[in-house]
Amino acid sequence: MTAYVIGQITVKDPGKWEEYRKRVPETLTPWGAELVLRGTGAKVLSGQHPHTDTVVIRFPDMESLVKWHDSAAYQALVPLRRQAADVDLISYEADS
Repeated sequence: MTAYVIGQITVKDPGKWEEYRKRVPETLTPWGAELVLRGTGAKVLSGQHPHTDTVVIRFPDMESLVKWHDSAAYQALVPLRRQAADVDLISYEADS
């Protein structure tokens, strides 16, 4: 079943965030993942949303998603991510 990771992001250091963004795609390739969306929120239509940016990444399945997140290649980027932005990452499995 297809799985997604959705990241809700508030950038703290644009330079470091750009470096992080450039390095993430190479960590996705071994897991068959695809970057679906990188965007900046234009308007909150309902409720509250504290973050300004969103990323959506599609994986073939939840196992691939978890292995990517736990991989040495991605974990090596986590300190840079923490310096660059406040990020909430959430995984989802598609219903269909």
